[in-house]
Amino acid sequence: MGCDVDQARNFIYANARLLERRVYAVLFENGAVDAVIAAVAPYQNADGGFGHALEPDKRAPASQPLDVEIAFERLASVDARSSELMTSACDWLATVAAPSGAVQVLMPSHEGFPRADHWLGVSYEPHVNPTAGIVARAHQLGVTHPWVDQATEFCFAEIEVGRPTDEAHALLGLSRLIEHAPDRDRAQLCSDAIATAIETARFMNLDPTGDGYGLTPLDFVPTPTSVAAEWFDAELIAAHLDLLESEQHDDGGWPIAWDPPGDAGRSEWRGIKTVDALRILRAHGRTA
Repeated sequence: MGCDVDQARNFIYANARLLERRVYAVLFENGAVDAVIAAVAPYQNADGGFGHALEPDKRAPASQPLDVEIAFERLASVDARSSELMTSACDWLATVAAPSGAVQVLMPSHEGFPRADHWLGVSYEPHVNPTAGIVARAHQLGVTHPWVDQATEFCFAEIEVGRPTDEAHALLGLSRLIEHAPDRDRAQLCSDAIATAIETARFMNLDPTGDGYGLTPLDFVPTPTSVAAEWFDAELIAAHLDLLESEQHDDGGWPIAWDPPGDAGRSEWRGIKTVDALRILRAHGRTA
């Protein structure tokens, strides 16, 4: 058991896009954080939003809330703080948000470009996903903005009125909000509702012997100190770590469980998954 770290590094440098190579360099090779900011910046449009297939499953150049979430995630993964990039993105989100502050995952502008099948017929209704994930990373990186405050209130209210969502990606965003929200008392009071909802959530793979697409406990517990660690048994986390180790391919990279819109998207996603796998395995003591 165990992963081949050197082979994984070779895969990243051979196949991943510049952004993930720079994230990897910061996490594992003392790379420069500013280089990650510089790699994220070209995905930002003049309106302040992010696009250009930053999330690789749709290739539209126009700004998308989902791509803002990915941009914030990449910055947060190395604690890269760029008030200029993030404030501009929040300014844009405020222009496309519902009165509640919630945003939709994609805008209609993604249509007419190559996209994965799961983005066909997507709903344009504002939702907890991706709103919670975006504001969670904004809080993590110390961004203050009126839209962040409004959207945070929306997300907490959804939990407090008894509808924390039954979908794993939305619950993941809420778990990150619980982790990073400044109001720690309010976050703690909402924690149990999210933990309970995970047990029956759609697109949640709790069983390490299962297959197919879905989030796992490791998405919620990327480090042993994650707030969500208490929601899962230690034996279940260990079983999923065993599974993650075993999924490394002979080429050094980790696979994806869906079909992207082309070879470029597949390579980009595998780069993302490989960096994430190494980060999680190291945090849990599975690699040096």
